[in-house]
Amino acid sequence: MKRGIVLMNLGSPDSTSVKDVRRYLNEFLMDGKVIDMPYLLRMLLVKGIIVPFRAPKSAEAYKTIWTKEGSPLIVLTEHLQQQLQQYVTEPVEIAMRYGNPSPKVAFDNLEKKVPGLEEVIAIPLYPHYAMASYETAVEYAAEIHKKYKYLFKLSFIKPFFDEANYIHAMAENIRPYLNEAYDHILFSYHGIPERHLKKTDPTHQHCMMANDCCNVNSTAHSKCYRHQCFTTTKLVTDALGIPKEKFSISFQSRLGKGWLTPFTDVRLEAMPGEGIKKLLVLCPAFISDCLETLEEIEERGKESFMHAGGTTYKMIPCLNTHPLWVDTLTGWMKDISMGGRSMIL
Repeated sequence: MKRGIVLMNLGSPDSTSVKDVRRYLNEFLMDGKVIDMPYLLRMLLVKGIIVPFRAPKSAEAYKTIWTKEGSPLIVLTEHLQQQLQQYVTEPVEIAMRYGNPSPKVAFDNLEKKVPGLEEVIAIPLYPHYAMASYETAVEYAAEIHKKYKYLFKLSFIKPFFDEANYIHAMAENIRPYLNEAYDHILFSYHGIPERHLKKTDPTHQHCMMANDCCNVNSTAHSKCYRHQCFTTTKLVTDALGIPKEKFSISFQSRLGKGWLTPFTDVRLEAMPGEGIKKLLVLCPAFISDCLETLEEIEERGKESFMHAGGTTYKMIPCLNTHPLWVDTLTGWMKDISMGGRSMIL
């Protein structure tokens, strides 16, 4: 079968100008999967309150992490594309859920490279299922595919939070940092509102409703972000032999009330007072380092922790282009080429 591959990531502003950041934030926050309220209320909130105040601050934050090549998230996704292309025969393109390049650009490029293109395998670079990340990326790409009446089949790699090779890559990415003296490892996942868990629960009666819901077997776990975060953490720490008292989970980047707890910023300020002076932090919800890891966690997080009395603070980078992560993607594509479909949604 004639195939192409698209690596899908979140996206980034085209530049650090307030104008470009404002355009990006409007597209991002007007997504009903991100801020799930009626359109008119969402528009008033986003365009009337959030973006006018947040765009200038976000532009300044982006300036602290921007590279000569551009946005770290875009650049790192391009580097992953280049690495993967060395090992697979199918052409690889990248697409962003928000901003550029769009899925249409990626699809058009693949059709030019592969006359008679029969299937595109899209890989949303989100290990865990959430309506504000994986779900919206899949639905958006599917809408573009339908709108422009592409003839090729569009398939998606499913969330890979517990896939063995991904877990191995995660563990080996962390392992070198365990040689350093540390008191604790914090797994900081991106936060989401608790109501999102209830909305994506196919049973409509398990997530955030059943006692100890994440540890009780349920079909809801196939779309439960919180359960999947817990699962990734357990599998990685088991692989590394890290005892339970040496790690914990928190959730960052909250907007408003009712979001998953504990909050990362609160924990960073509290830990030194609890005797945790040497901290390792990682952000497993992200495959590529971006504003939420480089500025929020590596810069502001360190400042908060050290100001509260910490002595050492180290953020472990995301997988980015780690060789074992590239091997994992390569393996999935080769398996599909040989007729395997286990990773397909």
